[in-house]
Amino acid sequence: MKREIEVFDYAGEILKALKRGVLLTTKVGGKVNSMTIGWGTLGIEWGRPVFIAFVREGRYTRELLDQSPEFTVNVPVGGFDKKILGFCGSKSGRNIDKVKELGLTLEAGEVVSVPAVKELPLTLECKVIYKQLQDKNAIPEDIKKAMYPEGVGSDEPMANGDYHVAYYGEIVKAYIVE
Repeated sequence: MKREIEVFDYAGEILKALKRGVLLTTKVGGKVNSMTIGWGTLGIEWGRPVFIAFVREGRYTRELLDQSPEFTVNVPVGGFDKKILGFCGSKSGRNIDKVKELGLTLEAGEVVSVPAVKELPLTLECKVIYKQLQDKNAIPEDIKKAMYPEGVGSDEPMANGDYHVAYYGEIVKAYIVE
């Protein structure tokens, strides 16, 4: 069962959860992949509610988003198994089926083809309406050194040389899986 919510009534919870991590889930064909993200924001763009997710250029998730421009944001509410975020933030969906390995429960999306993840029940269904690669020349040097070190490959789980693509997802549905 899904209880529809007004997304901005939960803005505080969503933004606080981002500090610990939330899941960004994609689906192409029959393959579902979830990646832990800690960079994102909630807002209004062009008069529409949006969640902007930042995904590094070399990530498998970027490949999937470019093939099927829909995603869900899966936010923990209450207690949850923290190993989900650790696992999904350190393993690549190129090499492993994270849903199967973790035994995650998927609930079909209502508007998008991408499912919700019951274990992180606050769900934003999003359709990409804009994307843009960060301009590396516009990023301050101290941030570049800390977040985009030269000579560190794309396969590193945290800071590496890949810049981020900002995916603006129009929030087309928001609910809590109960």
